[in-house]
Amino acid sequence: MTDAAPLLEAERLSRHYTVASGWFRPPATVRALDGVSFSLYPRRTLAVVGESGCGKSTLARQLTLIETPTGGVLRLLGRDLAQAGERERRAARRQVQMVFQNPYSSLNPRQKIGRILAEPLIVNTDLQRRAREEKVRAMMARVGLRPEHYGRYPHMFSGGQRQRVAIARALMLQPPVVVADEPVSALDVSIQAQVLNLLLELQDEMGVAYVFISHDLGVVRHLADEVLVMYLGRPVEHGPRDALFEHPVHPYTRALLAAMPRLDPAHRLERAPLAGELPSPLDPPSGCAFHTRCPLATSECRQLRPELRPVSGRLVACHHAERIAAA
Repeated sequence: MTDAAPLLEAERLSRHYTVASGWFRPPATVRALDGVSFSLYPRRTLAVVGESGCGKSTLARQLTLIETPTGGVLRLLGRDLAQAGERERRAARRQVQMVFQNPYSSLNPRQKIGRILAEPLIVNTDLQRRAREEKVRAMMARVGLRPEHYGRYPHMFSGGQRQRVAIARALMLQPPVVVADEPVSALDVSIQAQVLNLLLELQDEMGVAYVFISHDLGVVRHLADEVLVMYLGRPVEHGPRDALFEHPVHPYTRALLAAMPRLDPAHRLERAPLAGELPSPLDPPSGCAFHTRCPLATSECRQLRPELRPVSGRLVACHHAERIAAA
């Protein structure tokens, strides 16, 4: 794919939580993230998709070093940070920044935009006030904000403008990796297109790599280079965007794509929509976690958990992957 070294690598990354299960009962373990692996290269976008509760936001917290993974390896620029000390993790956080879903709640309403954008520079650099202001104004121009916006408060902006501020703040330290957690889901469709095009322009200009978390497969198809499909904390299909969208193999991926609204009847998928609810992470099913909702489930699916393996140019965790790929 590329001769460049990966910026971010995860190997069998996991995050488990211990939760109370009631009076006189032992604590239970929630495997919110269980064995996620990928490599992210410069100017590339990895999209992470799946239903609510599949582990997307948990993965984002591990990648941005907000939480310490329970197990696995997390390499940033070649350094393993999964079990690193707090001092090393604090130094590494400037290399991975995050854009949140709600731009209003992620911006301090008591600070003006100039101060919000300067804060990463105040905390992480020795730049003087004039130099910081120059960098802030330059970044504002990059993301399409006008000079007069420097002295305004967040409530004075539209949702799209606030998200541009959030993107500018994430890029102030010129990080090699940005994790975007549903960054356009709270915006109008027309504004979504503007923000997505801005992200692509900034990626081309600055060489930044994105981990793009979304439930909107239409947005994913526009932006992603690779797609990682997750179900109940585990990856079930991972590969190039075109391969997954043109010929999905895992039944869960096929169900997600079948639910996409399509205007052209010729391109609508003749597949049954996904039925049932996501199982409880406190009591996951045995074998393949998807077997309780899968129309192709067999006794093997109920007993043995499938591992990711290469099938038709992507990785798939399904006992019937070869048969589905050949269909």
